Amino acid sequence: MRIDIKSYLEDNGLTIYVISKKSGYGYTTLHKSFNKKQTSATSMNLRDIEAIAKAQDTEMWKVLRELELHYLK
Repeated sequence: MRIDIKSYLEDNGLTIYVISKKSGYGYTTLHKSFNKKQTSATSMNLRDIEAIAKAQDTEMWKVLRELELHYLK
């Protein structure tokens, strides 16, 4: 399962910098995660989902649901 995270970020007006600032996770860590090519060995992890949720002041399950419903490739 591959997630089009870049489209999700764009559609929600988010940047890696904003997510980093609001979530408390390092920019470099998130940048590497969001810009890597996803394979079965390198999927998004819970830290990435948590960071997105914190940046939007929402729950992780809502982010996961949105990704599952609209951003799977």
